[in-house]
Amino acid sequence: MLLITLDTLRPDALGWVAGKNATPALDRLAAGGLRFSAAVSPVPLTFPSHVALLTGVLPRRMGIHDNGQTLGPEPETLAQALHARGYSTAAFVSGYPLARSFGLGRGFDAYDDRFTAGEGESLERLAPETTAAALAWLASARAPWFLWVHYYDPHYPYGPPAAFVGPGGRGPYDGEVAFADHAIGQLLAAAESRAGEPLLTVFAGDHAESLGDHGEGTHGFFVYDATVLVPLVFRLPGAIAPGPGEGARLVDVAPTVLALAGVPPLPVSDGAALPRRNGEPLAAYVETYQPWLSYGWAPLRAVRSGRWKLIAAPRPELYDLAADPGEKENVFDGNRETARGLEAARRSFESLPRVARSDGTADAEAVAKLRSLGYVGAGGSVGEPPASGLRDPKDGGELREILTTADALLRSRRYSAAAAKFSEALARDPTNRFALLRGGVALLEAGDAARAAALLARAVETSPEQPEARTALADALVRGGRPAEAVPHALEAARLQPQRPEAWARLGTALGRSGRLPDAVSAFERAVALAPGDPKLLARLAFAEHGAGRKADAVRDLERVAAAESDAFAYSGALGILLADLGRADAALPWLRRSRPGEGDFGSARLRLAQLEAERGNRNGARRALVEALSAMPELRDRARRDPRLSGLLP
Repeated sequence: MLLITLDTLRPDALGWVAGKNATPALDRLAAGGLRFSAAVSPVPLTFPSHVALLTGVLPRRMGIHDNGQTLGPEPETLAQALHARGYSTAAFVSGYPLARSFGLGRGFDAYDDRFTAGEGESLERLAPETTAAALAWLASARAPWFLWVHYYDPHYPYGPPAAFVGPGGRGPYDGEVAFADHAIGQLLAAAESRAGEPLLTVFAGDHAESLGDHGEGTHGFFVYDATVLVPLVFRLPGAIAPGPGEGARLVDVAPTVLALAGVPPLPVSDGAALPRRNGEPLAAYVETYQPWLSYGWAPLRAVRSGRWKLIAAPRPELYDLAADPGEKENVFDGNRETARGLEAARRSFESLPRVARSDGTADAEAVAKLRSLGYVGAGGSVGEPPASGLRDPKDGGELREILTTADALLRSRRYSAAAAKFSEALARDPTNRFALLRGGVALLEAGDAARAAALLARAVETSPEQPEARTALADALVRGGRPAEAVPHALEAARLQPQRPEAWARLGTALGRSGRLPDAVSAFERAVALAPGDPKLLARLAFAEHGAGRKADAVRDLERVAAAESDAFAYSGALGILLADLGRADAALPWLRRSRPGEGDFGSARLRLAQLEAERGNRNGARRALVEALSAMPELRDRARRDPRLSGLLP
């Protein structure tokens, strides 16, 4: 079995759908399979849509609304069901939103989320790299096998090789699709030759791309068909009759694959096997929480049934898709009875019980990576929205432009300009959680800790369950000289992200600056326990132990840092001073001599070295060390003058 997903794919970017783009590999696949040009994705975002595809369950039933959230141990996935039946399983994903840490690795023997074959960190890898990695696994895979290969290329920004760029304004986007198609062709050829028996091939988009439709440049914010309709193909020679189909949803993929494989259905599923016997399309549920998670505006929920589509918003929308496929004319007022039926269907979907709970928050590193890919909400947890009183996302176009510009300024480190732009947004929308948070961060990075703390306090008030807001406020308070006030916010951030080492380390810093030194040590110990291989955290623990009077423990941990970092160890002077304080002069001397001017303790270390050299009668060595100490820290002269070992050596 081969499952291929192509991220951010509009159906009209494929030759077999629109006849305008060169996608020969996918055109051949579609010609030989059951093909749907308008399957429905339940969420126009990468991670939730793939969760739906691989579980057959609507993401909302797992508490998953955004990239950066985590799929827990339930429900059972397609990969787990096949693995239990003896399949060898592997996944090769090409974009950070599907990294193993987010939970889709369950059931896979191999889950390859290495996003670059070159040096340095990347958040995506190109189609040829992904194909090469998948083919390397396939060459020795034990049959029967299930292989999932995900391609990320059409995701914004679009930059295909020049030979693939298509004509017109959307040429770069179409070129990305054509570029991926070329790599998919190589994958298909190898998989077909390797199978040795009929190969079930499934191809799907996860969500589409608006490309300016309805004022949306990319995807995730609205639920119009421009971002939620995707192509879907099933090919199994001799078992599936080729031809067009209708009424497919991504939640139908897992049930269809299992039915074709003769494997019992998953215990929980919102999908049904395709093709449906009676030919009747089932209603499809769609939602996006991006407006709520990002800005505190109303989320959007929709039901698509036959020719009709209802979008539940502060100003509801109803579209007759048969007459108006572009969703240009809202006919809600003239079709209230139809709208009521669809509203009942929507409520029915939303009343389905939870089947699992997601960790609703992404850590700060994941948030930063997702934001760099254009995802504003980025796994934030801010609770369920109120039933009314929120801004309709349709009314936020101009404000979104201001916020997008402001965040781009912030990410380019133009902090003052970013802060001014966020202030402009807040003048129009005073409770906008994104503007409060990111505006506060901009002020903090610009060096205005007091104004940053005031803005971030409002961000916390608006989103008390948002760990990023708590963390930023704690940082602002510490930098502003108010560490005691920072402690409860740092503590809450650690509670919200108990598995994040940096959350405990930040708490340790706030506690240490507040004079609560034993508590600071405990917090740093938690951080180190979560990341025992991180020498920087271990060094911070050592300095907290020193501050708490636990010098022997501090020496032990700094020695562990030195062993881990070798020549890069930056605390030679501090370690030497601690060893000297403990009366271990012979052990202290090599570290004191190794101390270099770039170290924060260099001046004090050189003064201590001068004292030890003088005690050993090495006046020349003591004099050299004393000169270096005074050059680094002239204020040490008074201490040297009062020290009988050094007073006679002063220059």
